[in-house]
Amino acid sequence: MKIRIKGNSVRFRLTKSEVEELCLAGYIKETTHFPENTFSYAVKKSSRKEIHASFEEGIITLHVDADKLNGWDANEEVGFEVLQQIDPETSLHLLLEKDFVCLDQRLEDQSDNYPNPKMDTEN
Repeated sequence: MKIRIKGNSVRFRLTKSEVEELCLAGYIKETTHFPENTFSYAVKKSSRKEIHASFEEGIITLHVDADKLNGWDANEEVGFEVLQQIDPETSLHLLLEKDFVCLDQRLEDQSDNYPNPKMDTEN
């Protein structure tokens, strides 16, 4: 699982096996260790109908409606996007999506990523 944070935008990208685990178990978490602390982020199945995020005890958690995740591992839905209202002037842009193989060469292992639909059209 990868996370990209910029300003008030948080984007989660999941590999095939992570999407399967999320749909089956209802929770996935990634942790990065630093000398003084750990940074964690997670995606969790929720009974609440709207997608929302929380930041508690050093963990960013994206809560996703269980109905949206039902069958997500087997369908063509790329992801889910929402603006979470923080206060009248501030919103948080949230995006959860399947991680596709990059079109350019990368050093990272992409064997568990989804095939990029643009690969067929680029050749």
